[in-house]
Amino acid sequence: TYNGVNVRLRYVLKVTVTRGYAGSIVEYQDFVVRNYAPLPPINNSIKMEVGIEDCLHIEFEYNKSKYHLKDVILGKIYFLLVRIKIKNMDLEIRRRESTGAGANTHVETETLAKFELMDGAPVRGESIPVRLFLTPYDLTPTHKNINNKFSVKYYLNLVLVDEEDRRYFKQQEITLYRLKEETSS
Repeated sequence: TYNGVNVRLRYVLKVTVTRGYAGSIVEYQDFVVRNYAPLPPINNSIKMEVGIEDCLHIEFEYNKSKYHLKDVILGKIYFLLVRIKIKNMDLEIRRRESTGAGANTHVETETLAKFELMDGAPVRGESIPVRLFLTPYDLTPTHKNINNKFSVKYYLNLVLVDEEDRRYFKQQEITLYRLKEETSS
């Protein structure tokens, strides 16, 4: 079950009572389906370098690329070269919903979370820790190409803003899944 900006995936129970002397009675009842996923067998970390030639060079690392909906994103951002005056740095979680196919594809991007990692100018060699809890946010599992109609993908967007309000960013796709909750007997 998924309720998005441009698409709604729903499961319906349809009951039809056929009457010979009068028209049939048809009733619909929606119900929620939660698909659970096992722990992924391979969950590589994300490590990337990004920079502006002779001005800025940073390296960021996140502990994994697949997260369950109640997980914590852990990582570090390393400043290898800083020659521009950075004002602040944020980490955003973005949901990208794609509907349609081919030339008729419509993409809607929504920022679900914005988390300030740093306020003020970093220095060369500085390391900024990342710890972002996913529980407070309205997240759903990643949906890839459902019936060739729609997809829902999530991205971590690292945003740096300099003193002249120029924005530098780097996006990295992540996969979200629903882990079966353990029930106590």
